[in-house]
Amino acid sequence: MKKYTHPVLSAIFTLIACISFVHAQTKKQPVDYVNPYIGNISHLLVPTYPTVHLPNSLLRVYPERDNFTSNTIQGLPVVVTSHRGSSAFNLSPFQGDLKKAGHVISYGYDNEVIKPYYYQVDLDDHGINVQFAPSHQSGIYALHFSQTNVPPYLILNTKNGELKVNQNVVSGFQKLDNNTRVYLYFETDLKPVESGTHSGDNLNSSQQSTSGRDAYLILKFPAQTRQIKARYGISFISVEQAKQNLRREIKDYNLDQVAQTGRNIWNATLGKIQVTGTDETAKTIFYTSLYRTYERMISLSEDGKYFSAFDGKVHNDNGVPFFTDDWIWDTYRATHPLRVIIEPKMEGDMINSYLRMAQQMNDHWMPTFPEVTGDSRRMNSNHGVATIIDAYNKGLRSFNLEEAYQYCKAAITEKTLAPWSSKKAGVLDQFFKDKGYFPALPEGEKETAAEVHGFEKRQPIAVTLGTVYDEWCLGNIAQQLGKTEEAKHFLDKSTSYHTVFNPETRFFHPKDAEGRFIKPLDYRFSGGLGARETYDENNGWLYRWDVLHNIGDLVNMMGGKQTFVDELEKMYNTPLGKSRFDFYSQLPDHTGNVGQFSMGNEPAMHIPYLYNYAGQPWRTQKRVRSLLTQWFRNDLMGIPGDEDGGGLTSFVVFSQMGFYPITPGLPMYVIGSPTFANVKLDLGNNKKFELNCINYSPENKYIQSAKLNGMVWNKSWFTHDDLMKGGKLELVMGKHPNKLWAADESSLPPSFKMPAK
Repeated sequence: MKKYTHPVLSAIFTLIACISFVHAQTKKQPVDYVNPYIGNISHLLVPTYPTVHLPNSLLRVYPERDNFTSNTIQGLPVVVTSHRGSSAFNLSPFQGDLKKAGHVISYGYDNEVIKPYYYQVDLDDHGINVQFAPSHQSGIYALHFSQTNVPPYLILNTKNGELKVNQNVVSGFQKLDNNTRVYLYFETDLKPVESGTHSGDNLNSSQQSTSGRDAYLILKFPAQTRQIKARYGISFISVEQAKQNLRREIKDYNLDQVAQTGRNIWNATLGKIQVTGTDETAKTIFYTSLYRTYERMISLSEDGKYFSAFDGKVHNDNGVPFFTDDWIWDTYRATHPLRVIIEPKMEGDMINSYLRMAQQMNDHWMPTFPEVTGDSRRMNSNHGVATIIDAYNKGLRSFNLEEAYQYCKAAITEKTLAPWSSKKAGVLDQFFKDKGYFPALPEGEKETAAEVHGFEKRQPIAVTLGTVYDEWCLGNIAQQLGKTEEAKHFLDKSTSYHTVFNPETRFFHPKDAEGRFIKPLDYRFSGGLGARETYDENNGWLYRWDVLHNIGDLVNMMGGKQTFVDELEKMYNTPLGKSRFDFYSQLPDHTGNVGQFSMGNEPAMHIPYLYNYAGQPWRTQKRVRSLLTQWFRNDLMGIPGDEDGGGLTSFVVFSQMGFYPITPGLPMYVIGSPTFANVKLDLGNNKKFELNCINYSPENKYIQSAKLNGMVWNKSWFTHDDLMKGGKLELVMGKHPNKLWAADESSLPPSFKMPAK
């Protein structure tokens, strides 16, 4: 029988098929969800910057402006040499009267487009359109000029260095701190008709080189030129190496191809975590946060060699890339643990980079703030030791643990614990060794300890709590190495947080050298600017919970599980106590407030998960979701504090997946509340870990029951081995809490236990 199809219906079916095909072809990939503008307006301090780069690459750029409210951009960036730093070198395209040009031109701008792998903007005052795409150690610009019969110029600036021009090539260097130089090899697709230095209204072609501060050269092109393409390489070794980097990566002037290659790299990288669900905004926040974690550390290896500011020499990398630019004070909490899961080889290479740095420095101390220009020793504590033991206890074996132990031990015992200092241990450090805490100064008493930084002060509670955790990490490494006596020594010392715990107030309370609690003391406001004389950047309410290695003991110290929960809730309910003007003038880092809690600073990130240790994980589920909704949004102010290259956004990545590494060094994760219907982590070796939500909807934030690999799971945590073996964690979700799930004593996450005597 002949089948008859109505022509109208046939047309409808054809249209539906076409729409379905187009939809399939335009389905968003992970990189399409990235919104680099999130957080570009800061709440108080430093905004996020919309960084254009490839994952962990030497070359990074972003528009030169304070934040997104800036009315102008200052030239075009060439390379950012440190996270949140300004650009080395600068490119300014120009048309018009040369006397109006300078070393860097300030542009009004419009129609800006920023993706991780591409930048475009109209410099509308000048009628110039700009396109840019990065590779790992090189970049390419396409500059489109709208004015006819007016010659276009390119102005290349170095803030402190030297430049020379030879036909269509400009090369040179810029000086950075600590005898570090960044080198440039820059070439255009067209040859300029004239080049040289700037002399009044004219171009001085008799001078083909320039040097000093804000030195610049000008290239002049024919008046009929409508487009100039420029490609360049960057190096920390030499101009010749910068040229080789360019030739290796960008072989012609095809900007579209460079951008497409970058897009493919980002998709492969971000695609290591696949999320599904109906909340498209949540996906934008997730993949943008994941992109942020790849801004640092950066690889300095160039054709198997790298320059190290830690000894001022060029080294062979022997097949292991050298990474730097890390602020371990905060990245140890979640950024490094995230890399252990999805980038284990890179994490191992980064740890080997730490060991190289320590080996190259005179004192052989593990670094704390390793940057392109060396270790700046900022903030407090020595949390490189946490990244070491966390990686080792999670199965990474690509580094020498004995060597790491010696460098970590030296940093903790030989260098002063005083914040922002690279001096050797002094009188305060001896006091810490003898008494177990870093002493505070009574109010009004003059500082006499030579190791203390004049502005950063002693930060006694932050130093004490941070160091006893470091000692716990060090003791665990000693244990792994069979150093029984040293392990016992450091593990015993790791409990000395008790020395500064005030049992009457149940806060960690600074003590003077006589063992007296500093009084009077207000846990919200005492300690001066940034609370540096008592805590650091945050007040006593936040440091109350900073015993990462022994939270079970902290629960007991607080008076038991219910009291612990009550005090957590009290923190969220306690008002600022001052006008916002007064509060933030003293504590500008303590942002993203819910009561006294601060979502804007990394020492707070583990706190929402602490309810699990008191048998009330439903409160963690509620709190984590509310904090994500309140403070991490798809808008220009969608980051509550300083985002230190993954330091804060790694909390978002973990929290949206539904679990968090609360104690680096303990190979386990506490469970929160997943934002998505399904999360798949690519673990390599054809292994995947899947977290699946049954009865998913965005508002169903409470776990009703769980199964791990098909077995009933009544614990609010799981191990790293559970994750890395692959498999599936299934969570049945609901709109209202199941207060009995994972509430038993046997369900609580593990804490540190002292070894038997």
